[in-house]
Amino acid sequence: MEKSIVVASLVAAAFALPGAASAQDYPAKPIRVIASSAPGGISDIFMRTVGEELGKRWGQAIVIENRVGGGMNIGGRACAEAPPDGYTICILSNEVVTYNQYLYKSPGFDAEKSIAPVTNLFFLTQMLVVNSSLKVKSLAELAALSKAKPGTLSYSAPAAPLQLFMDNFNKQHGADLVRVPFKGGGDAVNGVLSGATPITFLAVGNFMSHLESGTMTGLVVDTETRSPLYPQVPTLREIGYGGPVTRSYFGIYAPIAMPSAFIAKVAIEIRQIASAEAFRNKHLIARGLEPALDTPEAFAQFLRQDRAEALRVVKDAGLQPQ
Repeated sequence: MEKSIVVASLVAAAFALPGAASAQDYPAKPIRVIASSAPGGISDIFMRTVGEELGKRWGQAIVIENRVGGGMNIGGRACAEAPPDGYTICILSNEVVTYNQYLYKSPGFDAEKSIAPVTNLFFLTQMLVVNSSLKVKSLAELAALSKAKPGTLSYSAPAAPLQLFMDNFNKQHGADLVRVPFKGGGDAVNGVLSGATPITFLAVGNFMSHLESGTMTGLVVDTETRSPLYPQVPTLREIGYGGPVTRSYFGIYAPIAMPSAFIAKVAIEIRQIASAEAFRNKHLIARGLEPALDTPEAFAQFLRQDRAEALRVVKDAGLQPQ
């Protein structure tokens, strides 16, 4: 009862803001969702599921538009340049709005000045996995195999902190794992299965069925504690890694000038959908995703802190903008 009263109050407060008259009838047409990741990945599947529920509530179609490439800057720029009329929202990874401004000389947009936070959706549980045909059960065995076959083993990793871990792993163990680019979660999983890129450090939701079937083997996770889904897999801290471990996450954003009443309504509706116990258990917890679902204000504060951490990681790693 108390939760319902709070939500109702938030909605009422949103409608009391400038532009409230139009917000009462929002949305009045289909909404486009720009996604920085490829179809078939964790965020894409999650957004399509949320979109179905939003469509039922609003009586409007939710159309996903995957804008992939350029280190995910293409999706970020498309979000930043979209009309701020409330009919374009975006699902973007944290790299797009935190790391990329420090890793690219010309990302094509200013994330801090052109993209507004709506709600953080979830943190990913990411796992380093290998094709089981490699017959390795630990990072030590992976390092030994790499040294025995220098330059022949490749890996994919989407997040800068994970790439930094892999670079440190190579240096510390004298390994020679080679990073290759990839388009999205589905592409990375296919690379592991085919053996073309037999190693990846990616969200577990992309390959849970393969872990269960035994075609992939998990070696380590990036969480602070072991995943309840895979308690046999150690964390980076447990194996002695002392470098930065900044978690990857996906959030909902909007063009910076989108009316605040619209932003509030989108945030509230998505939080209601994703916080429902059945939805949360099926589409978040069971897929190795840790719910965040915060307010626009809390998300904005979190982003300020995370951007500062991203800058520190980039500087400590000696990375130069490309």
